[in-house]
Amino acid sequence: MNEMIQLFRQISGKLGSNFYTGFQETLNLQQLSFIRNLQREMKDSKVLDVPLHELDFTVFDMETSGFSPDKGDRILSIGAVKMKGTMISNETFYSLLKSELPITNEISILTKLQDDELQNAPDGKEVLLQFFQYIKSDILVAHHSKHEKAFMQKWSWDLLKLRFVHRIIDTSFLIRLSNPQWKSISLDEVCKECGIEIKNRHHALGDAIMTAQIWGHYLKRAEEMGFKTLREVYEYLAKK
Repeated sequence: MNEMIQLFRQISGKLGSNFYTGFQETLNLQQLSFIRNLQREMKDSKVLDVPLHELDFTVFDMETSGFSPDKGDRILSIGAVKMKGTMISNETFYSLLKSELPITNEISILTKLQDDELQNAPDGKEVLLQFFQYIKSDILVAHHSKHEKAFMQKWSWDLLKLRFVHRIIDTSFLIRLSNPQWKSISLDEVCKECGIEIKNRHHALGDAIMTAQIWGHYLKRAEEMGFKTLREVYEYLAKK
């Protein structure tokens, strides 16, 4: 047990005093080894200098019961799709998350999710571990990513006592290269601008696929503008 705690300190830095309560129920040795290797791989990765067309991305989206994870709002479903550079793969991820609490009629109408299917969905910790296994050390991409990042941070800590350390990039990161006047624009508006068909809206996987198409569109445009790496994009935008 002490060896496990020491190992986890190495990969997660300082932990709160309440970490040790229930530690054995949180992660088994196999899961701990996987996460240790994953975080080491991310730490050693030089993603900022990898050519854009060689980068591995996971584009993802969540449907949630609201916008405030710290006030009790929860993840209802998560969807994701893999990309290599601008190329979208057929390797997708989708899952509902178990929820005993009823969702509002507004959220049910918007997402087409029902209480009974959420009550019978997989446990949240199980889904989170599967999602980590799916994304591996990929760069994550989301539209309006502050929403996804806030829920991932809360989800990871509450269920696994892990700090979420993956890099998440918002679609606006590349959109600003071509449209610097756009501050906040809806997924529907960007799809229309890019000529992307809007379908399966407010379904986590459907939105993730449309977001991937948007990301591929603007990544191609960034390459056409002469940008070769993420570092070059960061340095250019820092001067704006």
